[in-house]
Amino acid sequence: MKMDARCTYCLLSRVHYEAQLSTNDTELIHKTMLAGIDVLKETYKPGVPAGVVSTAIHRKAYEVLNDEDPYFELRQLSNRIAEKVYPYAHSLVHDGDPTDEEMFRRAVLASVIGNFFDFGIMGFDVGEDVFDETFAEIFRTGLDVDDTSEMFGMLDDVVYVVDNCGEIILDTLVFDIIRKVGGKITLVVRGAPMLTDVTMENVRELELDKKVDRVLTTGSNAVGVCFEEAPAEFIDALGKASLIISKGMANYETMSERNFGPIAYLLRTKCEAVAEDMGLEMGYSVAKLVR
Repeated sequence: MKMDARCTYCLLSRVHYEAQLSTNDTELIHKTMLAGIDVLKETYKPGVPAGVVSTAIHRKAYEVLNDEDPYFELRQLSNRIAEKVYPYAHSLVHDGDPTDEEMFRRAVLASVIGNFFDFGIMGFDVGEDVFDETFAEIFRTGLDVDDTSEMFGMLDDVVYVVDNCGEIILDTLVFDIIRKVGGKITLVVRGAPMLTDVTMENVRELELDKKVDRVLTTGSNAVGVCFEEAPAEFIDALGKASLIISKGMANYETMSERNFGPIAYLLRTKCEAVAEDMGLEMGYSVAKLVR
């Protein structure tokens, strides 16, 4: 996906947010914002991949803040909140006596709904009862783009590129079904802290390695995947996969720049630029397969 003009102010808003997470020093926040504006001037032009600009601007913000992980506490909180609501999501996936294919569809839907919630922020002001009600309502609506039937026949050797903490707890519902039907999973996480994305540290904390067959990283703290910085083992896994599952918008923005496939994009279209690039509407629950 290429950079959209609307991405500029979204990125600056995110830089301001992470600066506030990192410090109460107003002068340092101003300095961080000015540095972000300078990066936009240097990197933003029509046709540039969105991931190039977003990675550059967030790396610069971390550098100016002298903080390699402004979202550390938020990631921890995200996982704690998601663990509390996981049993309810699990009950919806396994309700009744569904076939394996139907359980897979439900698990994918639960995972996509997880992409909609910012669990860290939710943890401050949204109770579990409100989450359950909202989750159930979206769950009843179902997937707006549903290619899960095709995906279900491709689960032999899955490379699963994950997104944020919190929602990773719901991703495990998908892991469980893939392994139940005999598929193997290569889990791919960020190579170093970036935003609220899952890292190897989170893998160890949540014992995610027990849910999958192997764990790889993207090789760096790039937003999404920077293929120029990615390990050969990861690139090789993408090439050999029966199915790549790409979770969330940042991974879509970067993975869609390459021709690996078949690839399934699991996400909620939370911004107009991504929705339009996918040919969809805002607020869609998406499980879209691209061959």
